[in-house]
Amino acid sequence: MHALSRPPAAAIFVFCSLFPVASLAWADTSLEPTPLIFDTDIGNDVDDVLALGVIHALETRGECKLLAVTITKDHHLAAPFTDAVNTFYGRSDVPIGVCRSGVTPEAGKFNPLAEVKDENSYRYPHDLVSGEQAPDAVRVLRTALADAADGSVAIAQVGFSTNLANLLDSPPDEISPLAGNELVRKKVKLLSIMAGAFTQIPGKDGKPYDHKEYNIIKDIPSAQKIATDWPTAVVWSGFEIGISVPYPHESIERDYRYVAHHPLAEAYIAYNPPPHNRPTWDLTSVLYAVRPDRGYFDLSPAGRVVVAKDGLTTFTNEQNGPHHYLKLTKDQKIAVTATLVALSSQPPCGSTLRP
Repeated sequence: MHALSRPPAAAIFVFCSLFPVASLAWADTSLEPTPLIFDTDIGNDVDDVLALGVIHALETRGECKLLAVTITKDHHLAAPFTDAVNTFYGRSDVPIGVCRSGVTPEAGKFNPLAEVKDENSYRYPHDLVSGEQAPDAVRVLRTALADAADGSVAIAQVGFSTNLANLLDSPPDEISPLAGNELVRKKVKLLSIMAGAFTQIPGKDGKPYDHKEYNIIKDIPSAQKIATDWPTAVVWSGFEIGISVPYPHESIERDYRYVAHHPLAEAYIAYNPPPHNRPTWDLTSVLYAVRPDRGYFDLSPAGRVVVAKDGLTTFTNEQNGPHHYLKLTKDQKIAVTATLVALSSQPPCGSTLRP
């Protein structure tokens, strides 16, 4: 299909309004969508962008409700790009919060897409011109949690632990009379976190080594705080999970052509163009956060993760411990890959399962 023959995004929203998902006979509206917070270092790798697409697909299916996106990459274009993706999927009202940590201050390869214009308008419309306009991430997190039902919220953390560690330390305020740790304990049911490594990784020489994972080492003190102080269940998706289910580049080349310009596909190409199969690290944490009971993954026994001073993560079995990490069988890898491709490439829709 040539670019000129692809339908514009507006045509897709019209189609969705004429044929809403909720009208389908098989639609199950008996389950409430999972309130979800997405905490991301968007701009450092493209799996964050694909994971955000998965979230929007799951919300369109009525399985989750994106309460907020909070960002741990400290560059002023991270929030505008996030806003552009949310707007593309018809959800420009999702609150976005930022940190001002100085960590990874470079733009990244695809966040500048927020500034691209075709003629006189943004290719991807958005309201946030700069992250300097966005509120502090902790304030956004506290607001989202305070307004949620008790024990209902899932958080997918796929970047550094900066924002969530700061949330734990936050004092009572006009948003909530609860300090951060108690607010989390009351409102959050699950933290699904892409961080650490729980099996040895083959090196270039073929010999296995203990991997010090990127999301951990960029803010080790915050990762240690999450490991020791987070008051609810935590499920860790280690480095080994994402690399075992790479995203097939053929999908980028074929499945996003329903519009002339797609932010997910263009971000993927800007980061590292096909033929290149990118690991799905962040997508796995999102998938587990929203669909924990669908058999996509196995879980380790209960235990506890320890983050060392150098960023190395270790797991120790502990009866009734608060932590688990994800595991994958050969058959599960096939199912997870197919599911992530189907969700991330799902066209945007202006209506959800619940009008």
